[in-house]
Amino acid sequence: MQALSSTEKNIELNIESIRNEFPILTQKVNGKSLVYLDNGATSQKPKQVIESLVNYYSTYNSNIHRGVHSLSQKATDAYEQARNTIQKYINANNSCEVIFTKGATEGINLVAQSFTQHNLKIGDEVLITAMEHHANIVPWQMVCEKTGAKLVVAPINKNGELIFDELKKLLNKNTKIVSVAHVSNALGTINPIKEIITLAHQCGAKVLVDGCQAVQHMAVDVQDLNCDFYCFSGHKIFGPTGIGVLYGKEVELNNLPPYQGGGDMIKTVTFEKTTYNELPFKFEAGTPPIAEAIGLGAAINYINEIGINAIEKYEHQLLNYATKKISEIENVKIIGEAKNKAAVLSFVVKGIHPYDIGMILDKQGVAVRTGHHCAQPVMDFYEIPGTVRASFAFYNTFAEIDFFIEALKKAIKMLS
Repeated sequence: MQALSSTEKNIELNIESIRNEFPILTQKVNGKSLVYLDNGATSQKPKQVIESLVNYYSTYNSNIHRGVHSLSQKATDAYEQARNTIQKYINANNSCEVIFTKGATEGINLVAQSFTQHNLKIGDEVLITAMEHHANIVPWQMVCEKTGAKLVVAPINKNGELIFDELKKLLNKNTKIVSVAHVSNALGTINPIKEIITLAHQCGAKVLVDGCQAVQHMAVDVQDLNCDFYCFSGHKIFGPTGIGVLYGKEVELNNLPPYQGGGDMIKTVTFEKTTYNELPFKFEAGTPPIAEAIGLGAAINYINEIGINAIEKYEHQLLNYATKKISEIENVKIIGEAKNKAAVLSFVVKGIHPYDIGMILDKQGVAVRTGHHCAQPVMDFYEIPGTVRASFAFYNTFAEIDFFIEALKKAIKMLS
């Protein structure tokens, strides 16, 4: 199963060498070679990332920014170098525009809560889309309940594409912020982010982009997009859990009040008044996830070595190949058939619950995600309980897709 096809050998990525750098891919699951197709939920980690964590804890574990001793200075340098690496990866104008968070969910909540304090009131509107992850719905519901603002939802069509003309109609002078996924986690749809941002700015609205399913699959240039905020999670881009990034334009971040209070986000504290630190520290209260930030920097360096454009090209070939193969199976319906998609393939099988499919696939060593994928409104739109989702990364192979397809056929046969 692990042998590479002739198609793969003609692709510029050295898949065999890449797979050797991910220790977990040699695992056996239920006595079968692991076929890991749940990258949309979390990605696996290369040795370079794992070693960066071990090295930090083994040789220079220390708190940062305030220590004068050697270990603290080394840890501070490594932490801030990771920030610089991420700044260059997303082409932020300044490293101070890169805020480390616990993940994309915290990034969205940070913007929602801080933006609310001075920018939302009764009569104002927050615009999202019908394909959003719960993490880009619930925080806005919470602030709308708090302020009396209105949550407005731009619709999608049956292909899982945003109905752009309807979104244009919904934008108006009352729209204060638009929060939208760059790529749908449930459908794989790549949204026309740059066009959305341009339209929103014409109305005077700010834009937050949820990039959780984008930054690992394609080049992201926040200056070219001209978004006000952009967030993503480290664990989906081959880095550790517990770390994420919120990018914000320097002027926008300076206009927001702090999200949390505590150490490192202050300059001076008296019982009468506290003055806040400069960016990015204003939004990084307390001891940050030091090891995790360093690990995320290592993950970005690893992606840079391979090349994000080569990754995007290869994953697109994987998606096309898997889509063709699964379309040939009777009673299988793909959910999300947008013209412009990232490496996500969601589907249902007539008469069989997605959970049952996932369980039988697991017995054959194939890891997929089943359920609503934290996108229940999407499932409601399609009138289904959930989907089976296979999501790909650049370490997956065409041979693995062949195995997955055969395993799926067996599962359908058993459950029919």
